Amino acid sequence: MSLSRPVRVLAVRLDSDGAVLLTGPAVRALAATYDQVDLLVSASGLQAADLLPGVTEVLRFDAPWCGAKPPRVSPEALLDLVADLVARRYQLAVIFTSSGQSPLPMALLARLAGVRHIVAATEDHPGSLLDVRHHRPPGLHEVEACLDLADQAGARLPVDDDGLLAVRRPLPAVPRTAEHALGAGGTGVRRSVVVHPGASVPARAPLPEDARAIAGHLARDGWDVLVTGSAAERELTAYVAGGHATDLGGHTTLAQLAAVLESAACVVVGNTGPAHLAAAVSTPVVSLFAPVVPADRWVPYGVPRLVLGDQGAACRATGASTCPLPGHPCLGSVTPDQVSDAVARLAHLPAHDTLVP
Repeated sequence: MSLSRPVRVLAVRLDSDGAVLLTGPAVRALAATYDQVDLLVSASGLQAADLLPGVTEVLRFDAPWCGAKPPRVSPEALLDLVADLVARRYQLAVIFTSSGQSPLPMALLARLAGVRHIVAATEDHPGSLLDVRHHRPPGLHEVEACLDLADQAGARLPVDDDGLLAVRRPLPAVPRTAEHALGAGGTGVRRSVVVHPGASVPARAPLPEDARAIAGHLARDGWDVLVTGSAAERELTAYVAGGHATDLGGHTTLAQLAAVLESAACVVVGNTGPAHLAAAVSTPVVSLFAPVVPADRWVPYGVPRLVLGDQGAACRATGASTCPLPGHPCLGSVTPDQVSDAVARLAHLPAHDTLVP
């Protein structure tokens, strides 16, 4: 690939916050190789995009071909995006996608905008839409797959970059309601555990009554338990917190949540964005992992973790957004005792160790 300098790159990840965070190391590789990297995301990935090191400017586009509730096709929105990309004169576009997503609609828009070189992974025939049609190697974690695609675009991480997830610094202060539980101004010993009971995809979250039992057990173990969630999850977080935990539902931005997670000894969370946010601030994770997507591709990356949940359940690899089985057996089989033991093990591990049962 021969591109004249300076090179302005458009990186694209039209997914939710968690997937955007997993693209972070690849974005840093692009930023280390080229002059400027702008990141195009949907509304559901905006907060994570603002946290990624290496991004110069964040652009928003809600694509009608992505997301759980995609918008209707709007010719005006499509034309506006093309006009914006034309004005910015990108020479290179790298389109990151999850399995089952096609990069070709976005590649068509980039081509219409005059982007000279377009790189993406797809099994579909791209015609003239891609300059590099990459085939994703099997067995890679999502972070590694993104780095592999960035490599196809000629991008490399600097030798001093560990390739792990990261967020911009400094992070904001934790909410005042969380200061006591996190021991602000105290000895510095981490005595808090975060329980994050929700998920944007219901199949990947524990049942509310199970999350409440887990939070209660951890509180009886002597942990200061914080229950986190979005504003839309306030009813859920209040129920899970009960009278034994601090309810932070709706009280944190994603950046504030990162600060809360960084101050905790451990995080208990399903396969959802805050699991990857915990990894980005190097906090151990008890991963309540529903196998509707493969764990080897989506578990928290590069931090101590223990994966709980029946990975052989009948919902395995279905991609289901709502659990198709009565009782949510893949996560319903996880007991509060198991979570308690996992937290105790992880909370005392050195930061570089990783447990995978």
